[in-house]
Amino acid sequence: MKIREILEQGRPTLSFEVFPPKTEDKYETVEQAAKEIAGLSPDFMSVTYGAGGGTSRYTVDIASVLNNEYHVPALAHLTCVSSTRQQVHHVLTELKERGIENVLALRGDIPKDQKVAHDYRYASELIREIKKSGDFCIGAACYPEGHVESANKTADIGYLKEKVEAGCDFVTTQMFFDNNILYNYLYRIREKGITVPVVAGIMPVTNVSQIKRICEMSGTYLPSRFKAIVDRFGDNPAAMKQAGIAYATEQIIDLIANGVNGIHVYSMNKPDVAWRIQESLSEIIPGTGK
Repeated sequence: MKIREILEQGRPTLSFEVFPPKTEDKYETVEQAAKEIAGLSPDFMSVTYGAGGGTSRYTVDIASVLNNEYHVPALAHLTCVSSTRQQVHHVLTELKERGIENVLALRGDIPKDQKVAHDYRYASELIREIKKSGDFCIGAACYPEGHVESANKTADIGYLKEKVEAGCDFVTTQMFFDNNILYNYLYRIREKGITVPVVAGIMPVTNVSQIKRICEMSGTYLPSRFKAIVDRFGDNPAAMKQAGIAYATEQIIDLIANGVNGIHVYSMNKPDVAWRIQESLSEIIPGTGK
């Protein structure tokens, strides 16, 4: 089922993200985690894509298991900054052959060695390519706080409009920890005529090391209420995990209460985290877990 059709139903939806293993010996562990999360019957699941092909060969495999064995619509990530046009079409052909009809089109991060292919520069170019390559439902990323490489938020919204005009059907946000940031962002993009569904990306922070990585990678704003949780429970792993899940759950409840129906949880291959969130939302987002 295409994700745009799910989002068009106008009801709250809950989805989860998993990422492939970095090495082959970890594949079974990751696949098992993905299967356990799929057992919660989310509306869909996304599978990330490794830069430079490092883990990308597993993306299609895991997405296929979710889509064809567990009947959970799979959203396969596809990045282009390190891929040639030939490589992109090879992946798209694989997706078609396995019945996967949802693709999240991303530019991807510049590799540390700075080795990039030159067939694509922007996600909008990849979206146009996918649009011409078959009947895919295409998603894209958006950044409520602005992409770290954008000159400013206005420029970043301009890039988002290019993605929509290229043919993307919905967008998923980068993680954020203050819902007011998203509400302001939604107002600004709607004002610019961007009307595709926006799915809110929520990260349950379950350990302190995640905070450091989040700030280094994206410069995400951390509200004082969230910082207080980290200060109080950061040195107690079990308490930090419980508090992080509770914070994420409260974010989701507030979003749904204010009309943001699409919720995508960056569950980091942790079935127990996905289960706790789903269980806490069983009456708010009925249908999942059944």
